[in-house]
Amino acid sequence: MKRRTEAGLSMVNADAEEGAETPPATSGSGGRKSPRPHAGASNTTAGPTLRQPGAQVRLMELIVSRENMMAAYRRVMANKGAPGVDKMAVEQLKPFLADQWPRIREALLEGRYKPGPVRGVEIPKPGGGVRLLGIPTVIDRLIQQAIQQVLTPIFDPDFSPSSYGFRPGRSAHDAVRAAQSHIASGRRFVVDLDLEKFFDRVNHDVLMARLARKVEDKRVLRVIRRYLQAGLMTGGVTTARTEGTPQGGPLSPLLSNILLDDLDKELEKRGHAFCRYADDCNVYVRSKRAGERTMASITRFLAERLRLTVNVAKSAVDRPWKRSFLGYSVTAHSQPRLRVPAKTVQRLRDKLRATFRQGRGRSVGATLEELKPILRGWINYFRLAQVKQVFEDLDGWLRRKLRCILWRQWKKRDTRRHHLRTRRLPEAQVLASASNGRGPWWNAGANHMNAAFPRSYFSSLGLLSLIEQHRRLNYAS
Repeated sequence: MKRRTEAGLSMVNADAEEGAETPPATSGSGGRKSPRPHAGASNTTAGPTLRQPGAQVRLMELIVSRENMMAAYRRVMANKGAPGVDKMAVEQLKPFLADQWPRIREALLEGRYKPGPVRGVEIPKPGGGVRLLGIPTVIDRLIQQAIQQVLTPIFDPDFSPSSYGFRPGRSAHDAVRAAQSHIASGRRFVVDLDLEKFFDRVNHDVLMARLARKVEDKRVLRVIRRYLQAGLMTGGVTTARTEGTPQGGPLSPLLSNILLDDLDKELEKRGHAFCRYADDCNVYVRSKRAGERTMASITRFLAERLRLTVNVAKSAVDRPWKRSFLGYSVTAHSQPRLRVPAKTVQRLRDKLRATFRQGRGRSVGATLEELKPILRGWINYFRLAQVKQVFEDLDGWLRRKLRCILWRQWKKRDTRRHHLRTRRLPEAQVLASASNGRGPWWNAGANHMNAAFPRSYFSSLGLLSLIEQHRRLNYAS
């Protein structure tokens, strides 16, 4: 009986590797064959071999190879994610593959594999409106991840240095630092380009033409097109797709970079300083007139070459300190400092208000436990900010919201007197404060509540201080 369940995957069988093409030998010291290239995102393994002419005619064999599929399996399991239309959870993937992987592998190798429809999910966008996500089934996420791991070393080395989104070894922080550097160099105007519903409007033919420039294996191209055209299920009804690559699958970010690489190359050819993170693109120029010319010409280029539309309402030529890029903005100094804009702070407050509303019926400690991961993730992302007053203001606002919860929980005058006495306030202050007739928010900011519940009280309960965490992160770096 064949071993089908080693590491939970039938793809680990020795016979699963039959038919897979072994990479050709390369000349080197001792005349030994080079080791089999790793199929992950590294640019120094599979990349150089696959980029040689004619070396990837049998690319699908590398995609379904044991090493590549095991790496994809580990990534999918680590990412978890919601079930697709078949309602299969990631925990069910292992037994499913143990039984079905040979059939799926054969279908992929023969070019017969047909992905299932994606589950449409709408999530609110920070600036208003909704974003449509397409959640593939778990098995399709696995296959997309395997394809992405092999295609990344083929395409990524030729991407622009000014492209930062969803690339190995690059992050949003790198893009923010580069933007700050462009502004400091004297480019005091920004062409802020917003592509209208980019992931919903990607033209399949245009994208596939760019894929075919470097992918020779027709089976790989065929399965990617089928993923692009897979139906979208919303409300129990599946509709066919003729354009777009909905966010939600592992392959979508790479496809967006492949398509928008033409934009990057055009901007480089014109000598522009720019930063692009997925569909967010900022071009930095020295005058408003130059910015308006750039906006007009790039809008035409996107429409004619890539069949993409610039959202006129959200795009603008403006001063960088009046715009935001990846959540950050800058000051107007000659050497600009990174700051967190007011809209970003307001979004955080709006998100936390739901947690505070729920906190009226539970302990402050339970509320703090729910706040901790949100605050930690937020300050970790905005640790580059050099204007720190916003963190101190948020810390004060958080403590006041918690004091407001306490005041609401006490409700009756006698209960308020009791709790204020236990905090060792003077009796005269206790009597006056408990019956002042003011609302919870006013009392939360008044002297008696600040004295009864100072900063040290909330620190002892585990409230994360944003300003202190910001200092620790920057000291460590």
